[in-house]
Amino acid sequence: MIKAYKLYTDEDGNSQFQAGSILENVFTQVKTLHFKETAPSSVYDWHTAPNTQYVLTLTGTLEFTTSLGETFTLNPGEVLIATDTTGAGHKWRLLGDQPWKRAYAVFAQDTEINFVADL
Repeated sequence: MIKAYKLYTDEDGNSQFQAGSILENVFTQVKTLHFKETAPSSVYDWHTAPNTQYVLTLTGTLEFTTSLGETFTLNPGEVLIATDTTGAGHKWRLLGDQPWKRAYAVFAQDTEINFVADL
């Protein structure tokens, strides 16, 4: 299984996360796919996800912070599932000297998300 973190908005509008995994050999319908690169040492202050999407990290290590102050580290090869499109949002900062190279796979509406939360 592939390590994943799901960002979501709770009933009070706060962002939270769950650690878990993506199952192999499960197909997920996506609407669009695009790539982006961000320079080392970059930060992105409070924001919500523009779409419900997988963010597939190719290079770079990031620290994410939720609106409740929870943090997690996203490493190369891990998947972020961004579903917090409303509410207080989250922020991130790029750690180390590598750029953040990633692919965004935007879900089609009402797509079942391939994610299994850790126990």
